[in-house]
Amino acid sequence: MNLIKALTLSTSLIFTLGLQAASVWKVTNDQHSLYIGGTIHVLTPEDYPLAKEYNLAYQAADKVIFETDMEAVSSPEFGQKMMSQMMYSDGTTINKVLKPETYQALAVHLSSRQIPMQAFASHKPSLLAVSLTFIELQAMGYTSEGVDMFFANMAKADGKQQGWLETPDEQLSFIAKMGDDDPNAMIEYTLKDIIKMPEMFGKLHSTWLAGDMQGMADVGITPFKADYPAIYQDLLVTRNNNWLPKIVKMLNDQPIELILVGALHLAGPDSVLTKLKAKGYKIEKL
Repeated sequence: MNLIKALTLSTSLIFTLGLQAASVWKVTNDQHSLYIGGTIHVLTPEDYPLAKEYNLAYQAADKVIFETDMEAVSSPEFGQKMMSQMMYSDGTTINKVLKPETYQALAVHLSSRQIPMQAFASHKPSLLAVSLTFIELQAMGYTSEGVDMFFANMAKADGKQQGWLETPDEQLSFIAKMGDDDPNAMIEYTLKDIIKMPEMFGKLHSTWLAGDMQGMADVGITPFKADYPAIYQDLLVTRNNNWLPKIVKMLNDQPIELILVGALHLAGPDSVLTKLKAKGYKIEKL
């Protein structure tokens, strides 16, 4: 499991685009422009080919910008670093971290999937949440590379320059720390999320196909923010705020960038697009 997959902690961050989905925007100031596209970090085989707008933006761009260095986070060395930071090494086990009722709910869920609790005993809440989510996603057929990896491979083959908004270590730090303040909330949210996966995916898919960013926010952002504000702040708001000055800087340089970030970084009141619009930039959906 690489760190890009770890960003799919919540099913709110993963959903099928469908053949006709257009989730790419052109951002313009008086002199320069760039493109921003929403990504899903893991897809089904049926989600390809992607909508033509992605390729149009890719062809227009001189440089592709990802959340982080895709090649680095896919390496075995980085995978080992990730596991070392997201597993207990001092004898702590998850039953000592969670309150009894949360631990019992986790045990019941794992038993229903015929998974022994011992398999996750040393996982920190963040890694446990990621692991549980991916077990469900794989069972639902989400086995193909996501939009970000697809274009990272294409850019490498084409010799197109790549860049990123946060270093692999910065991204790992964000993910590894999630749930530290309230590990019970992290696990409770994940278990709740798993139950509603099929319904949520359907709603996210339909709002995405309609280009309805408000609808997407209603499904994926509003309940997340209301129920688990600390996790929402760490996963989305803080990172959006960190990315914004870097994106603004790109709007003032000569190359044309295509920036690819997780889809829900582009929806809701705290989104990258909302913040750019508030600064006076012109936002056009392709």
